[in-house]
Amino acid sequence: MKHELASAMRRATELVRAGDPAAATQLIQSSLGGNGIKTSGIRPNGRMRGLRATLAELGARKTGFGGQPKHAVEPSLPEGAVFEHGTFSCAAGQRDYRVYVPNLDGKPCTGMVMMLHGCTQSPVDFANGTGMNRLADAQRLIVVYPAQARGANMQSCWNWFSPADQSRGAGEPAILAGLAEQLGRTHDIPRGATFVAGLSAGAAMAVILGNEYPEIFAAVGAHSGLAHKSAHDVASAFAAMGGGAATARPGASPVPTIVFHGSGDSTVNAANGHQIADHAGAGGAEVLDEGTQNGRAFSRRSVFARDGKAAMEHWLIDGLGHAWSGGDGAGSYTDPKGPDASAEMVRFFRDIAVKGS
Repeated sequence: MKHELASAMRRATELVRAGDPAAATQLIQSSLGGNGIKTSGIRPNGRMRGLRATLAELGARKTGFGGQPKHAVEPSLPEGAVFEHGTFSCAAGQRDYRVYVPNLDGKPCTGMVMMLHGCTQSPVDFANGTGMNRLADAQRLIVVYPAQARGANMQSCWNWFSPADQSRGAGEPAILAGLAEQLGRTHDIPRGATFVAGLSAGAAMAVILGNEYPEIFAAVGAHSGLAHKSAHDVASAFAAMGGGAATARPGASPVPTIVFHGSGDSTVNAANGHQIADHAGAGGAEVLDEGTQNGRAFSRRSVFARDGKAAMEHWLIDGLGHAWSGGDGAGSYTDPKGPDASAEMVRFFRDIAVKGS
């Protein structure tokens, strides 16, 4: 059974890389007892059940790690603001990106946020859905939206589950960190005021960047994401997404992190948000509170370091699915109900920047 399952996982990985995640999903489902490999005498554990449920969800969507994107319409810009195109290249590779520069009216910018889209999304789609440009206008922030290359992942997912893209100095982390450094110099970003946030696969990559490049990214925002190194291939990625046991290894000194996750997320189980939060807030003093915003109840766990600085906030949104809390319907994977994740992330980031100065 183990040999047959391993063989099926290898074939499924090849199918995903070839751009056919639906076939990969069907193959793995069969290998878990659907109609291919016999599993008589083997009792499915919680991880197997979670994996099976996750694969069923993904198979129905037929888009790998994501869902159906909306057609992205270029956002309208306030007078004096620009939403520029660019391409960043380094030894590790290259990626296109969009960067939003608000009308600073001669004043210096206060910081920069790198926003990493989810699977099947684009920078414009993500900008529309999160409303981060609007917040940038008010807070004088530069916002950069890197675009995943279709040649790197057919579903435009950041490859958070690939060992080649999980560590410092290589792969996608090196490209994204290099882009942040370059734009930081271009826009004279204050020291300790560069942040990274993302949704789903983008959130998982944001967590990687925070762990691997803490000297660049002062804080992380993870919405519906997964912990650092919680998977090492496609099969373990599906298992982690389904809430199965993970082998995540947090960095020695995790950066401050704000986590958002929906209790009703059937694509990336809420257990993953708990794991990110536990890693970021290990050993600190906790404060628990709960409330309701925009028609959705939430619980929030805040952890503070000994010096009083915020180490972690974990927002669990009641009934929210795999969608950006408080997002704009102009983008995909958004839910207008609930706390405004973008506003709360910016508030968290600004607090980190002020206390770190």
